[in-house]
Amino acid sequence: MREEEILVGSPMEDSWLTLEQLAAACTVETSWLRRHIEEGLIPQAESVAGVWCFSSTSIVRARRMRQLERDFDAVPELAALVADLLEELDELRARVGSGAIR
Repeated sequence: MREEEILVGSPMEDSWLTLEQLAAACTVETSWLRRHIEEGLIPQAESVAGVWCFSSTSIVRARRMRQLERDFDAVPELAALVADLLEELDELRARVGSGAIR
């Protein structure tokens, strides 16, 4: 797959991805993911019987972090901080859109 290609789809609620599946979905090496997990930068990661599992929200976060690191040469910690802020902004927009915030 070329770097410019973008995969489009809907979140897979209640579905879990393996480390390899998440790496493929984000076009990163598994070593990149392991490093970020070990540093606590992908908090949605969960180890089940020694196997890493990820929720669909991990795809968005990992893709954002990868893009920030690549496009802005950001260190992983800064990319994680920006990803946190973007996730919070997405949540607030969803709440405003649903009328939960007035």
